[in-house]
Amino acid sequence: MLSRIVSAILLVLAGAAIGAIGTIAHQLTVAWGIPIPLGLILSLLAYTSLLVGLRLLGHSRLPALLAALGAIAVILLFTQQSGGGSVLIPNNLAGQVWLVAPILIAAVVVAWPDVQGRRRVGDGIS
Repeated sequence: MLSRIVSAILLVLAGAAIGAIGTIAHQLTVAWGIPIPLGLILSLLAYTSLLVGLRLLGHSRLPALLAALGAIAVILLFTQQSGGGSVLIPNNLAGQVWLVAPILIAAVVVAWPDVQGRRRVGDGIS
């Protein structure tokens, strides 16, 4: 029982770490003729990789859901204006995508059907 609680806390913290790092990095833009939002692309890729990996390796949807809740909570926390008036997620296109895309990605990953549970009983895989 204690190991499940510790695992749940670590999953939320892992999601929160990805959310915090992505929030800091999502505004990075590289100009190769045209501006490319490299920070946003890499942040969403890391977030999606975490959730898909947890969903594929776990036996339930709960690990991916816990990590997604940790990331989304941190992202929503960082949308708030600080005491000094600064914000980490500005109201521009990259900020709006970073605010909405993790919620949509989490919904798709968590709602995706369980393909491992559809195996036949006698197919030799235990």
